Amino acid sequence: MTDNADVEKPSLSERFWEEMRNFGAVALYLFVCFCVLLMWKSAILAEQGTSFLPYGVALVKALVIGKFILIGDAIKFGTRSLGPTLLHRILQRTLAMLLILIVFTAIEEWLVGLHHGQSFSQTLAEYLAHSWIENVAPVLVMLLILFPMITASEFRKTLGAEQFRKHLLDKSDR
Repeated sequence: MTDNADVEKPSLSERFWEEMRNFGAVALYLFVCFCVLLMWKSAILAEQGTSFLPYGVALVKALVIGKFILIGDAIKFGTRSLGPTLLHRILQRTLAMLLILIVFTAIEEWLVGLHHGQSFSQTLAEYLAHSWIENVAPVLVMLLILFPMITASEFRKTLGAEQFRKHLLDKSDR
């Protein structure tokens, strides 16, 4: 058993900057993913003569979703009783974060509907008017975006920040 009295707690300033680095990394990753998706959507719409490339929306969504993910981490949403293996923890955290994003996306759609003068029932009816694939596809895309991000986060927690950085950035002998 180690003596925890010798370990210094990080200062408030150090914790703040660590949180800002984490937020920046998550937001940047999400921004890149969203920009790629927007470029794809823009290419499809360009074939139909429509111009569409709102990178500002991608940035705002990345910042907001990144903050929700870090809040979910801070409150340990979906991690209270983690599975026995690293794979279980990755899957459990990914699904928990996906649930958070589904809930906040629904709230976002409702707020956008309110902004446009629609009631909740009108917004829900508009959502349900889409085909099932139009409603499921964005969820699956978000799952594919979250999985590598959560995997990296879990490996970092398992190895420790310094070992993770070393394995990720240092040249190997192979």
